[in-house]
Amino acid sequence: MPLPGLPPAVVALVAELKKWPGVGEKTATRYVLHLLGRGPEALSGLKDLFSKVAERVRPCPRCYFLAEGDLCEICSDSSRDASTICVVESAPDLVAIEKMGEYRGLYHVLGGAISAVRGIGPDRLRIRELLDRVEAGNVNEVIVVTGADTEGETTALYIRKALEGKGVRVTRPATGIPMGSSIEFLDGITLMRAMRGRRDI
Repeated sequence: MPLPGLPPAVVALVAELKKWPGVGEKTATRYVLHLLGRGPEALSGLKDLFSKVAERVRPCPRCYFLAEGDLCEICSDSSRDASTICVVESAPDLVAIEKMGEYRGLYHVLGGAISAVRGIGPDRLRIRELLDRVEAGNVNEVIVVTGADTEGETTALYIRKALEGKGVRVTRPATGIPMGSSIEFLDGITLMRAMRGRRDI
């Protein structure tokens, strides 16, 4: 339970923040009290920022990352290598790879991984959209950077099979990524080495 005596509106905000990754009740309460301590202007400014994000940011129609214009910043960058597509499960995974500052190709965000346990089949992911991009031409390599767990491996193998006969190289980061690891939490050096040493699957 949050600290006793908090108004219902504050309790509700704490409960909402607890839903965020890595935020427990203690941290959520501290965040809320810190915001309240900064005064109404700070709260109003934060509210405006959230409103702008809600109104302006949408999935990029090409790669499904975050976009504020017609396309995301990455897809709009003509200096990127359009012949290489890095496939990731989620936006945080994409951000982790971008932070390396080394990969210069494009991306494709699946929106998850195949999971029999959770009832997520290929039809619930953006695999068909990936195939459409490859079939449109000019793609030489698809790098599948899904999680190093059963679901990630299953997804990678499914994509490899779906791309058979389409004239593209399908690769996966080299060993060195610990089993069960999420891409977004890997340190940059480990991820960089794995990407550099990627192999055909």
